[in-house]
Amino acid sequence: MFPKLETVRLILREITYDDVEDIFACFSNQEVLRHYGQDPLEKIDQARGFIDFFAKSLEEKKGMRWGIEIKGEKGLIGTIGFNAWSPKHKRAEIGYEIHPDYWRKGYMAEAVEKILSYGSDTLGLTRIGAVVFLENEASNNLLTKMGFKQEGILKNYMYQNGEAYDTFVYGYLPQE
Repeated sequence: MFPKLETVRLILREITYDDVEDIFACFSNQEVLRHYGQDPLEKIDQARGFIDFFAKSLEEKKGMRWGIEIKGEKGLIGTIGFNAWSPKHKRAEIGYEIHPDYWRKGYMAEAVEKILSYGSDTLGLTRIGAVVFLENEASNNLLTKMGFKQEGILKNYMYQNGEAYDTFVYGYLPQE
């Protein structure tokens, strides 16, 4: 059974086909994907493919992705989860996005805090990494606020619209 998590204002839950329009709304939005390393979705079927990918990643223990929902409201405002999950090595990378209508309201900080706790306390992760475009000030500030340490720069690490970008690499060690 997929773990449902709650914060003061949010429910983090499994993403299903019922969420296809919300997934499409996020992943087709240029503003959301500006620093994401991915081209925008053009067709709703591509959003179904994302949902399948999230489920397969969990099944293969390579990742886990939650939909972010505001308590008392229907629909997802974004997603958050772990990529590159290695249970054997007790590590994963965090990834997230949120629709611009919900930016700067503290929702992502709430979700990140909950996921970090779940990752360390339940999954036993001893390292949680993150890779972020240098230009993504909001995400860089959020990770620093949440206790991540900047560990270096990865040159030409991500491509966006055919152009190479450098990224910061961050680490979060729950035991510190």
